[in-house]
Amino acid sequence: VVKTIARQHGLHATFMPKPLFGMNGSGMHCHLSLFRGKENAFYDPNDSLGLSDVARYFMAGVLAHARGFTAITNPTVNSYKRLVPGYEAPSYVAWSASNRSPMIRIPASRGLSTRIEARNPDPSANPYLALAVMLKAGLDGIKNKLVLPPPVDRNIYIMSDEELAEAGISSLPADLNEALKELVNDEVMIEALGDHAFTHFCELKYIEWDMYRTQVHQWERDQYLTHY
Repeated sequence: VVKTIARQHGLHATFMPKPLFGMNGSGMHCHLSLFRGKENAFYDPNDSLGLSDVARYFMAGVLAHARGFTAITNPTVNSYKRLVPGYEAPSYVAWSASNRSPMIRIPASRGLSTRIEARNPDPSANPYLALAVMLKAGLDGIKNKLVLPPPVDRNIYIMSDEELAEAGISSLPADLNEALKELVNDEVMIEALGDHAFTHFCELKYIEWDMYRTQVHQWERDQYLTHY
């Protein structure tokens, strides 16, 4: 609809993850919740944050597999121009109920609306694959009762490398190649995708990475052509 209206005005609307340098990119924040019948399994009115053990296990699973599923939720070389510190998009694997710099945020609503918000996916992702791997990650956390790390309620972007290491905060992959390496080493994510989707996805994405890696880009010509 957005693209159609834009065309009617002689414009082009894009959902490219990072179309403009120095500006925030385009995200596809995903809100995830889990129900038992009509009951929200993430809600616990007796918890200080209103979150159940199930919610915490689920979040722990999403965080544990975040580096493994990033190739799916952020599947283009341009995706990683968005996942950099200093803009709206997250670049660190962490969670918070009151902070917008971590990968997972807990929206304020509780009761039936209790949910987690995964902020790293972008619109270049196949939403079916992206939701499949995130849900699988969360369910793996529930199955294995993974321990949720403490929330990070400060601005991660201004933390030093030493502070990040002390808090056990890892970064999301820096580029598509690193993300693909993480994916092929995550058996749970491979199981979520199935052999067919996993194999063909990786084949296509390694071709895309190799095309990007071997191209000479305008930035390189601007930086180096007259210097050497």
